[in-house]
Parts: sequence; C-alpha cells; structure tokens
Amino acid sequence: QVQLVESGGGLVQAGDSLRLSCVASGGAFGNYAMGWFRQAPGKEREFVAAISRSGRRTGYADSVKGRFTISRDSAKNTAYLQMSSLKPEDTALYYCAAKIGFVDTSYYTGPNAYDAWGQGTQVTVSS
Repeated sequence: QVQLVESGGGLVQAGDSLRLSCVASGGAFGNYAMGWFRQAPGKEREFVAAISRSGRRTGYADSVKGRFTISRDSAKNTAYLQMSSLKPEDTALYYCAAKIGFVDTSYYTGPNAYDAWGQGTQVTVSS
C-alpha cells in the first residue's frame, strides 16, 4: 500500500500562488493515478484535480480550471498541485490520493475510487 505525504500549504493572500507536493512511498508510483481533493470546515470533501498514471491526461473541477495545474514527476515519486490566483474560497485542507491505475490514460474524480490518502495540508487564503 502506498503512503502519501503532502506539503506546501500555508497562509497566503488572495491572488497569490502556492505549490502543493505529494510524495509517495511504499509502492510503484508509476502504477498510480493521482488526485487532489479539498475539504473546507462544514463541507464535504470535493474533487480538485486528477492526473492519469501516465500523466498524459488531467481533469479539473470547474472552480479551479485555468488557475490550478496538476502534474507528476515519476523520478521524484511526487505529484504536484500548482495553484495560482488563489481566492478565499480556496481555503481548505488539501489531500492527495492515489489509485492503482489499470488504464494508462484514466483519471478519477470520485473520492471513493481512491486506494490511499495523505494526511492533508492546510491552505488558507486571506482576502
């Protein structure tokens, strides 16, 4: 079972940028499709972005499309979420997740699809 550790969160102002990292260990990183989710206080966990096992396909929530970019570096066993033009409504605990990807070009948007989760990293955007 892969283990995931997120980092890179923090307190920023609206309009700023942040890059979140998710380091995977204990599994063959190239076998996993990766996703980012977030959960704000009092709200359900929601999909943010996902990337296929190969990295060739990505998907985004409408609320972050054009502002966030997901990527992966197999040499570093790391997935990234580059966030720009941050808004106060982006404030949440951000989680990365991994799913064994049987299809090279599939990514997954539902949280129940994922096999492993990190502990989360807090992103707070002040207005």
